[in-house]
Amino acid sequence: MPVFALTEDILFPPAHLADRSGLVAVGGDLSPARLLAAYRQGIFPWYGEGDPLLWWSPHPRFVLTPRELHISGSLRALLRKNAFAVTFDRDFPAVIAACGRPRPGRDETWITPEMREAYLTLHELGYAHSVEAWQGENLVGGLYGVSLGRCFFGESMFTEVSNASKAAFVSLVERLGECDFTLIDCQVFTRHLQSLGARMIARKTFLNRLRLALAHPTLRGNWGERPGFIVQPGNPEAPGTRRLPVQNRRRAHGTEGKPGGLE
Repeated sequence: MPVFALTEDILFPPAHLADRSGLVAVGGDLSPARLLAAYRQGIFPWYGEGDPLLWWSPHPRFVLTPRELHISGSLRALLRKNAFAVTFDRDFPAVIAACGRPRPGRDETWITPEMREAYLTLHELGYAHSVEAWQGENLVGGLYGVSLGRCFFGESMFTEVSNASKAAFVSLVERLGECDFTLIDCQVFTRHLQSLGARMIARKTFLNRLRLALAHPTLRGNWGERPGFIVQPGNPEAPGTRRLPVQNRRRAHGTEGKPGGLE
């Protein structure tokens, strides 16, 4: 299957024309219009420092449905202790900077300065969002991604303290479920998210589910200023804090990956 070279026009080939590795196209730019067009077609950018700009739509696709979120007994016990204060869109620049630091054993990161600036712009436009996990005034974990319709496209997460990113992710999924989101795109497989209920689905199935999710309005703006994301009793020192909910019912749950991604 040929790999398409993008031009200045904001156009992508259909995602199903990706090659066997999931590569759809090369070139273009990271303008807001192109990024949003890519996400709407089930395509995302991923490349390394010094590489050409690459666009992907892997098969199969790793996703999580909010109702399939699985919380283990040990994680549930930790959440009951309110070990972390979780906020939304409180410090997007700090989260993407932390996600962009090379992981142990790696000298490089796929979150290049160009990539960081592109998502900061999407955040300013109300499409990209961060979730932060705090201990006191210390940012100890979090994640960021893009929201369109009723789909959240997870891009990257980090943790400085064990389970901090899981706490942020669980709080995000719970809130998205309350807002009737139907799909969380985790892109590529990680055991970390598999343990929380994410599973592989065929690209065709993903694209069909994405089409349905995009038929709904996008929840733009600062999520930390929306009902459900405001300060809850017990965490008065952290603006935008939401106490982590603990599920009282069992969740059904489904059955490696992008460096620095949702892992």
